Amino acid sequence: MTEIATFANGCFWCTEAVFKRLRGVISVMSGYAGGTVANPTYEQVCTGETGHAESLQIEFDPTVIPYSVLLEVFWHTHNPTTLNRQGNDVGPEYRSAIFYHSPEQQKTAQESKAKLEADHVYPDPIVTEIVPFTTFYPAEDYQRNFYESGKRPDYCMFVIDPKLHKLLQDYKPLIKEEYL
Repeated sequence: MTEIATFANGCFWCTEAVFKRLRGVISVMSGYAGGTVANPTYEQVCTGETGHAESLQIEFDPTVIPYSVLLEVFWHTHNPTTLNRQGNDVGPEYRSAIFYHSPEQQKTAQESKAKLEADHVYPDPIVTEIVPFTTFYPAEDYQRNFYESGKRPDYCMFVIDPKLHKLLQDYKPLIKEEYL
């Protein structure tokens, strides 16, 4: 039986490319979560007025990759200490958030955040929200599989490639064979 994880950790172009490479991840859908407007468009979300964050909905097999390991990758492949910002992307749509689907996910997320704080992994406080999942709206087709599409090779080379190199360096045993 599969489970769902929903994370917001910056631009979904980058984060989609990271999570789809992990063993046990069945699918990754870019979209919008945490807002108040039904069926928002990318343009609406980019205004920062809908309350949505660019997010991923990840279907995974917990017998292959536990939720706790997804969280570890989540924490270490973005900066959870910058409020409403990841790199050059600024606004509430780029906030760091974990949208939990069950009390178990909530507990695991809170414990993992507390451990990072206790271990002083980051020099600044972690600002990641841990909030209940409500609704997820898939992004437009042209937003999906962005890295593989080759639409913006400059962006991919300067922003996404470093994340993928870090993933390969730090989490090589978790990477699907076709991405090694």
